[in-house]
Amino acid sequence: MSDQNILEVRELNVAYGGIKAVKGISFDVPRGEVVTLIGANGAGKSSTLRSICGLVRPASGSILLNGEEIAGKPAEQIVSKKITLVPEGRRVFADLTVLENLKIGAYLRKDSLDDDLNWCYDLFPRLKERSWQLAGTLSGGEQQMLAIARALMSRPDIIMMDEPSLGLAPIVVKGVFDIIREINRQGKTILLVEQNANMALHAAHHGYVMEVGTITMSGTGKELSEDESVKAAYLGKTRK
Repeated sequence: MSDQNILEVRELNVAYGGIKAVKGISFDVPRGEVVTLIGANGAGKSSTLRSICGLVRPASGSILLNGEEIAGKPAEQIVSKKITLVPEGRRVFADLTVLENLKIGAYLRKDSLDDDLNWCYDLFPRLKERSWQLAGTLSGGEQQMLAIARALMSRPDIIMMDEPSLGLAPIVVKGVFDIIREINRQGKTILLVEQNANMALHAAHHGYVMEVGTITMSGTGKELSEDESVKAAYLGKTRK
């Protein structure tokens, strides 16, 4: 385990019955960086995140978090090790208030939440304005803000995000990625799964391209965004 890497995935295989969703992939997430997995639907990106956080048990492979093997451990043990997931579709608790959702994000903590609540409200002023509003009445963009803030309340070393731009208007997507950059600037490591390859690669230090369960390309975000095959497949630009 490199001291520079907060997360190392080696030869990870994930299967659902006889269907192999992830086929022996390996990648690193350096501490303090944004790393993105891009690819089409069905590439295995979400399955990778779900296996890291214990929602799906890997068929085989190694997942080292801060040098500790977590592959196959229960989700409730993994979440206590300062890693958290912002799930696809946001999954806020619709019948609870914004503040109650944020406190649920800190359910493992026994210390004061005031500093972190204030930090989240500084990052997302709209959530402060709506702290007593039911989460189910928020707009899609506001719910995504809440899902990210809720994850931050656990004080994670690394935060994983699964399709944070899904279903959001372009102007809202820009705001979400501005927040991702700001969270990273303030010291959080981020593993990002995203179909919006253009936004993801411009936010990421490093990226990996996944296709049908395998990693087919890797490089810096800049390198991948300028690669002609990536442009043709994921950025809506055809080769000359």
